[in-house]
Amino acid sequence: MPVASLSCEQHYVTQQNGTEAPGTGALLHNKAAGIYVDVVSGEPLFASADKYESGCGWPSFTKPIEPANVAELVDKSLFMTRTEVRSKHGDSHLGHVFDDGPRDRGGLRYCINSASLRFVPRDEMASQGYGNYLTQVEDVA
Repeated sequence: MPVASLSCEQHYVTQQNGTEAPGTGALLHNKAAGIYVDVVSGEPLFASADKYESGCGWPSFTKPIEPANVAELVDKSLFMTRTEVRSKHGDSHLGHVFDDGPRDRGGLRYCINSASLRFVPRDEMASQGYGNYLTQVEDVA
């Protein structure tokens, strides 16, 4: 989606390093099988198989579906040091990654704004060019 086509919230989050209010994101409670892509560039970012309920108020994932599409940068805003997560090709601000995720799944929590993502349901993945990722998608418990 071209930057000019983004909603005000999508633009604020992806282009101005904003954050949507906790508990308000459209994809927070999505449990459908599919893939989450960058709302700006369409690059594949996360799979439903790696999404979990962390209780933090934003969609949480244990790992990226395509690590090469995710950049991690030092963020020293808000008087603390965190690790910012951005899409590699679209350069969209996605959220942050923390080391308090499920230990049995690698220990990471990618805390991601819904406004930075577009969800592609499993049955539309092939027709939208994401067929290579079908084996990494399953229903979320």
